[in-house]
Amino acid sequence: MFGLTFEKILIIGVIAVFLLGPDKLPHYAAQLARLVKQLRTMANGAKDRMRDEMGPEFDDLDWKKLDPRQYDPRRIIREALSEDDDVVTPAATAVISRSPNPDGAYLKRKLAKEESLAAAEFAPFDTEAT
Repeated sequence: MFGLTFEKILIIGVIAVFLLGPDKLPHYAAQLARLVKQLRTMANGAKDRMRDEMGPEFDDLDWKKLDPRQYDPRRIIREALSEDDDVVTPAATAVISRSPNPDGAYLKRKLAKEESLAAAEFAPFDTEAT
């Protein structure tokens, strides 16, 4: 919790003993215990109130799925674009992208462009292009 390890808590306790002194330390420790109990009570009350206001349909909700730290846009896009629930790996997409479809529109346009350039012997030039 808050990155506090046992060693850090022990060091804080030793520093507190030296700063507060042995006569005031029990009083402040009791106040800290009361504060922790109040915070725990407030947190449980807020949780119960939220559960009452949201209704019973939210009892079975998996809150870990809604955690923004679980968000991976690459996985979401990969799952959305995959067919038949097969996840396409990045290596498979690289292989697919390197071998164009011979019946695809890209190769047809490329061949048509090469044929038209061979017949005209020069590339088209647009004088109004910026």
